[in-house]
Amino acid sequence: MTTRFGFVLILLSLLWAKTLFAYYVDFSLGATGILQQIILICNPIGISLLLLSLSLYIRHPKRAYITAALIYIISTILLIANVLYYREFSDFMTVNTMLGVSKVAQGLGASSLNMVRIRDIIYVLDFLVVGLGYLGFGIVNIIRYLNQQSLRWPHFGLTFDSRPPAYHFPQAVTIAALALFSINMAISELNRPQLLTRTFDRNYIVKYLGLAPFTVYDGVKTAQTNQVRAQADSADMDTVLQYTKSHYAAPNPAYFGQAKGKNVIVIHLESFQQFLIGMKVDGQEVTPFLNSLYHNKSTISFSNFFNQVGLGKTSDAENMLETSTFGLPTGSLFSSLGTDNTFQGAPAILNQIQGYSSAVFHGGSGGFWNRNNVYKGLGYQYFFDGNFYDHEGNATTEYGIKDKLLFGESIKYLEHMQQPFYTKIITTTNHFPFFITDTDTNFPNAGTSDDTVNGYFQTAHYLDQAIKEFFDYLKSSGLSKNTLVMLYGDHYGISNDRNQALAPLLNKDPAQWTSFDNTALQRVPLMFYGEGLKGGIQSQYGGEIDVLPTLLHLLGINSQDYVQFGTDLLSKQHSQVVAFRNHNFITPQYTVIGSKVYANQTGELIQPTAQLKKTLDADQAKVDEKLDLSDNVANKNLLRFYTPPNFKPINPKAVDYMRSLTSVLTIEKQLGPKSTSLFSRNNDKSTVSLFKTDAPEIAENASPLTTYPTKILKALEDSSDSSSSSTSTTSAQQEQP
Repeated sequence: MTTRFGFVLILLSLLWAKTLFAYYVDFSLGATGILQQIILICNPIGISLLLLSLSLYIRHPKRAYITAALIYIISTILLIANVLYYREFSDFMTVNTMLGVSKVAQGLGASSLNMVRIRDIIYVLDFLVVGLGYLGFGIVNIIRYLNQQSLRWPHFGLTFDSRPPAYHFPQAVTIAALALFSINMAISELNRPQLLTRTFDRNYIVKYLGLAPFTVYDGVKTAQTNQVRAQADSADMDTVLQYTKSHYAAPNPAYFGQAKGKNVIVIHLESFQQFLIGMKVDGQEVTPFLNSLYHNKSTISFSNFFNQVGLGKTSDAENMLETSTFGLPTGSLFSSLGTDNTFQGAPAILNQIQGYSSAVFHGGSGGFWNRNNVYKGLGYQYFFDGNFYDHEGNATTEYGIKDKLLFGESIKYLEHMQQPFYTKIITTTNHFPFFITDTDTNFPNAGTSDDTVNGYFQTAHYLDQAIKEFFDYLKSSGLSKNTLVMLYGDHYGISNDRNQALAPLLNKDPAQWTSFDNTALQRVPLMFYGEGLKGGIQSQYGGEIDVLPTLLHLLGINSQDYVQFGTDLLSKQHSQVVAFRNHNFITPQYTVIGSKVYANQTGELIQPTAQLKKTLDADQAKVDEKLDLSDNVANKNLLRFYTPPNFKPINPKAVDYMRSLTSVLTIEKQLGPKSTSLFSRNNDKSTVSLFKTDAPEIAENASPLTTYPTKILKALEDSSDSSSSSTSTTSAQQEQP
């Protein structure tokens, strides 16, 4: 405590200790396994030491101490602010949030004191520790002064080490700090590849790198985004509008409005590839229910439908399906631009044109892919994330609760939605690394040399069972009569580097596997099911960018006025050139990968004729133009310059997803006999009991499907304290089975 470096080490130790306290007590970072725990414990050290080492370069002793103290105080303020913000939003403060101080205060609620906990004294106790330590030295000095009767008055303990640091010592400390941070960064990248380029979850960046690196990273991304947007103007939007209007595909009269007024349930089939449909392992169908649904006379199925995701993967798929615009060339649009961008999203369009209510059901972290912010901009009124689901025992996977439990628990929220509704259910069990326990499946092992490939078929089989259970509920509850169910695979499950292990199961020779085969496996399912719908398997080529105009036309809403880069798959004017995010593309006849051209019928590499090359060059130009224009829309936030007729831009700040349950129950109660929810139409009786499942967790836990997590019950109680309408809402909730 009497040297400059000693003072730095004391501050480092205290900052490290309370950061770990926040990691494990206030933040939900989801560290799993020994390696992630070690990373979590060590990540505050390198960056904190690096910042504090700056004080060692200052030769003046008093200024050096003050500099170290200021760095420490700022770091502490940053930590405390994020703790309070996280309690309200389950997310970390971005630079844009920090710059709007008034918005931060508003976002934290009427009073930040409401979020302060007794344990928060830990975050300021260190100031008392340091102060008492130096006070102790001061007392010792006074005693010495009195005993020795010195004529010199003591410094009361606040003495500064006047000795300059040893030659190159500050540089040595900085290098050591950089080395620690670099090692942490390298190990993190190995454990979670493309950590910064994909940016799928702020929690992940904090978990692996720390709070300060996240803030710096977010600041850099914010500056880059602001610079691009500052250069944009409405003229950029004119070019986009010219393109989308000239490439519009009119709806097919045979399908336009066939599902008008029906509820829409979108089922997100995580990592589900088309080759699973109809496939068998040891004579057993991997997905027997989805196979039957695919061939059902009331299902419109697509056999040549491709995922078009980039590094944003799932978030790219969601973005394309909700907005008919592409993801970014690098990273995730949801994560990097989604909070502030203007959207023309499906839930907003359906709500404003046909009065749909909207919600997403996802048993994982709401911050993953920045969904808890982006969904607001898309127009989703409610988001039932992992906070609304039971995570006790063996209910969870790495990315959320198991699918059978997800569908079952979602019903207790779905049944209170006002009809018609537009909802999305995001499954997670069929996600890499595709692990499932023997208690959840008895599906046979595929027998390959790759455990990931083997597990893929088992988790897909489990997902298939979960979907069947949910469809059985839709029929028994009566919802299926007035509901259009859309199922889609978001992206590949088996990556290219594992496809050779998969090849024998697809009757392919691993030695003959090519880039064409990798591209062919980018097919994913797309199905529209509705009772009375004119079904059939469609063979035309298309991709995720085409889903929204197709859905809107089925619901009787013309997509012509919206900025969409896809076209109706059922339209005779639909373009069958499918663009991939890396600018490769596929047509019904050819697959173009870089400079290579493959014939789809044979899978063989060909040398195109002059005429074919001219045709493919024209297709390539179309692909490049479409992707570049979509990138401009996203990066420059061009939709702020254009509002379609009868459309009102969404105000995300008016939405609070933690009150999703409170809101749906309040509306239901206020509407009374005019309520159109399934619960109301069932004479105020729950339909949860109609859901039947063989999930072992249900047998082990007495009917968890009908209960609400403690955190959600607390939110209902808090709401009842603030308004009489919410009080009646709480009563309604308690009356449910």
